[in-house]
Amino acid sequence: MKTIIQAEQLCKNYDKFTAVDHISFAIEEGECFGFLGPNGAGKTTTVRMIHCVSPVSSGTLTVLDMAASIDNRTIKKNIGVIPQEINLDNDLTVRENLQVFAHFFDIPGPEAQRRIDELLKFVELEKKRDSRIEQLSTGMKRRLLIARALLNQPKIIVADEPTTGLDPQARHLIWQRLRQLKSQGVTLILTTQYMEEAQQLCDRIVIMHQGRILKAGVPTRLIADEIGREVTELRVAADQDEKLLAELGPLARGHERVGDSLYLYSDDGRPLMKKVLELDLPDTVHRPASLEDVFLKLTGRSLIE
Repeated sequence: MKTIIQAEQLCKNYDKFTAVDHISFAIEEGECFGFLGPNGAGKTTTVRMIHCVSPVSSGTLTVLDMAASIDNRTIKKNIGVIPQEINLDNDLTVRENLQVFAHFFDIPGPEAQRRIDELLKFVELEKKRDSRIEQLSTGMKRRLLIARALLNQPKIIVADEPTTGLDPQARHLIWQRLRQLKSQGVTLILTTQYMEEAQQLCDRIVIMHQGRILKAGVPTRLIADEIGREVTELRVAADQDEKLLAELGPLARGHERVGDSLYLYSDDGRPLMKKVLELDLPDTVHRPASLEDVFLKLTGRSLIE
């Protein structure tokens, strides 16, 4: 596949604060690439440089074989942005919001109307075309943002926390629409704190923390490498760790103490669970490993960390 976005030693500084600290990555055409991280990790700052609304402090960033800069209108014309904040015009209807945006891209009236009709159908808002924004649910507003981002028929879609605040049904509908765009060859760039969202959508991810990339790769491989296939959670006091690890440690590939829980990682948890049952340990959870386990292991499970 063709590399469509390339960053080398990319930095973003605000006076003495470094928001993005010498990161390098490459995004291939037609893939969904995810930036994961806690608040303040540098995810949104990175994608703002990609879609040319924030200047690069140092390093290099190319998009569609062009240097990314805030005055590069060619890059901007080829990118659609689904912003984290809902920035629709409340004084206009659904259709009017899209008409105004089409005007920004100099899309002729008949063509703009055709695209608007198609996109409202795509995001299942045909019946709301004449409704004002204040009459829409949060999920509907998020779907309208997707339609707006597609008006200029972009090669790249940047989705910055696209399902924040949505209920599960609305979230899954947006996932379906984003997967459909990817199947049509659109390159997706996703920032999210929802690990399930990343597993559902992303071909590859980077996990960021304090402006740096901690890990990069395919989600399933990162889970296998960092955690294993299974996790056993024991709700036990920390003063029991030494005794329990003497019994259970040899049957696990790793462990971690967090608050009132002891986490044991394994590739095959059957021998481990057999021993847990023999020890008659209460408050035990055995489950498949997930991307969330990787995320929390790397970035810290407590807010203090």
